[in-house]
Amino acid sequence: MNEFPQKTCSIERLVTIPEDIQKVLNGKKSATRRNGVYAYPGEIMVLDGKEFLIDALYRQTLGELTDEHAQQEGYTSLEDYKQSMMSMHAHAKMPWLPQMKVWVHEYSPVDK
Repeated sequence: MNEFPQKTCSIERLVTIPEDIQKVLNGKKSATRRNGVYAYPGEIMVLDGKEFLIDALYRQTLGELTDEHAQQEGYTSLEDYKQSMMSMHAHAKMPWLPQMKVWVHEYSPVDK
């Protein structure tokens, strides 16, 4: 098993925006990128009573992102994803730096 750093936040905070929750529930979002670790592989995230298994956790730079990665996040293109992130973090004046590393949390529905 890979060694991961200590969590910076709890799994309950991984997906909190109502629009994003709907994207996960509708199968349109299967990954969330964060500055820190919110969940480890094997953990279960619960959204509106539905369970999702954390399948993978790995590092990625913003410069490595492609349209396919943006689609995992529930966006049609990388540009849409980038614009959404920039507007969401406008208060912090967070720049989009290609070398900035994020943690990718990938998940899938748990079939009961």
